[in-house]
Amino acid sequence: MKSQITNAISDFFFEYETPRQVLVRNRRVGVVCRLIQLGVLAYIIGWVFIYEKGYQSTDTAVSSVFSKMKGVGYTNVNGSERVWDVADYVFPPQGDSSFVVMTNYIITEGQKMGKCPELPGKHNCKTDTDCEGGRFKREMTGVCVNSTKTCEILAWCPVENDLIIPDPPLLMSAENYTLFIKNSVTFPLFGVTRSNLVEGIDSAYISRCLFHPEKSPLCPIFKLGDIVKLSGFNFETIASEGGAIGIVVDWTCNFDLDVRHCKPQYNFHGLYGNPSETDSARTSVGYNFRYAKYYLEDKVEKRTLLKVFGIRIDIIVQSLARKFDIIPTLTAIGSGVGIFGVATVVCDLVLLYLLPKREFYKNMKFKYTDTQTQPDSESLALDSSVYYTLEAKAREVQDDGRPNDPDSEAGSTETEVSKK
Repeated sequence: MKSQITNAISDFFFEYETPRQVLVRNRRVGVVCRLIQLGVLAYIIGWVFIYEKGYQSTDTAVSSVFSKMKGVGYTNVNGSERVWDVADYVFPPQGDSSFVVMTNYIITEGQKMGKCPELPGKHNCKTDTDCEGGRFKREMTGVCVNSTKTCEILAWCPVENDLIIPDPPLLMSAENYTLFIKNSVTFPLFGVTRSNLVEGIDSAYISRCLFHPEKSPLCPIFKLGDIVKLSGFNFETIASEGGAIGIVVDWTCNFDLDVRHCKPQYNFHGLYGNPSETDSARTSVGYNFRYAKYYLEDKVEKRTLLKVFGIRIDIIVQSLARKFDIIPTLTAIGSGVGIFGVATVVCDLVLLYLLPKREFYKNMKFKYTDTQTQPDSESLALDSSVYYTLEAKAREVQDDGRPNDPDSEAGSTETEVSKK
């Protein structure tokens, strides 16, 4: 018992097992195997390492965005002149990454709470019974006003008339407004912090630069008209009824190079608001909202209501940083080596199931044993001698210059050996 345990331990530590391989001389199978291996190699080098950068680890950034609009607008409506500054046309005014620039509006001044008739064409009536409360969205008093043939309502009076949108837009001067974007990103995995005010961008440069995709691609100051144009929209069209534009600040960095090469790229995308060109959802065109300014006049609360049409700007930061890492490199190499096994599986299928001499290859590849009887050393020696005899004869036939392609009809090595 002790000797058996000792032998088992000795065999475990001092013996090495390796699978037996069968060398098959077949042009077709050889070409298939090499083509598959070549394809796997091209996949590993071209796709995994060059395109997907499988040798690098990745990280996304934590970012912060600050924005500031500058510019003055001017309107002259029915002889009433007015100047609009940033506090008037930017909503909200805090400098967020998402804001609205007013380009058109409908103003209703002097509204106060009371009773007044609805607009013509809305809630028409002939008698008071047509104005029963709860039939419409507005709060009805149940009275039909004969002068307008509309129902009387309890609301802020006079009622806003938003059926006619000013055309051309009242604030076409918004095209010359400028937008300043300040963005900082941090890649926690690599401990790197960058700002869009990269090397070479100082206060002197900012005071005279204006973004241009080719001439000044790193300038953080953008003209609103250029933003609309680069997003594929027409300014007058989008300014009339409003819309939305996305500004994408793209940080794609390779930290295997110097950190100074990590610089932002700006891209502009029209999201919606140009029905004549790209917006197919014609049921809800543009972008608008309402806000009111309240005040007291003779101790009566009044308000000025504005329906604002504007360009909503969303500043979106997307980031991806890469750097060499031995762990993903070894993982990519290991998975690639494993894929090389596909060539063996495919070639085995061809040999064992598709070629004419598949039975011969099965006999050469697999060794069948009878589990009912334990073969003695003499029978094992006999099997080995038969195998080596067959192999020697096969080599003799090959040396005689006979064809050795197993798929040929005459002179194949396996046929000669099997006949003998």
